[in-house]
Amino acid sequence: MSRVKVCEIGDAPAPGEAKRFPVDGRLVALVNLGDEGLRAIDAICSHAHYFLDEGDVDADFETIECPKHGSSFDLNSGKPRSLPATTPVDVFPIMTEDDDIYIEV
Repeated sequence: MSRVKVCEIGDAPAPGEAKRFPVDGRLVALVNLGDEGLRAIDAICSHAHYFLDEGDVDADFETIECPKHGSSFDLNSGKPRSLPATTPVDVFPIMTEDDDIYIEV
């Protein structure tokens, strides 16, 4: 695994929001759960191949919902919590250093 910069802290999404970034040849959604911190997840739904960062974030349940078919994904494990998705998406460990946010890919 290697550490790759996602963005500067000032470019991170607001609490309760997600934002898509191109990282190392793939699209990653950075999700801000407020007091629970940031999560990084594959930005493409495993079922509908739609952008997860355009869906709703539930900070209480730490999930993100695909706006196309409504599947929700656990932001800690990547596992789907609701149908129609049955295949997990990748999640990535996050680190911050100085003013930068990195993930392990």
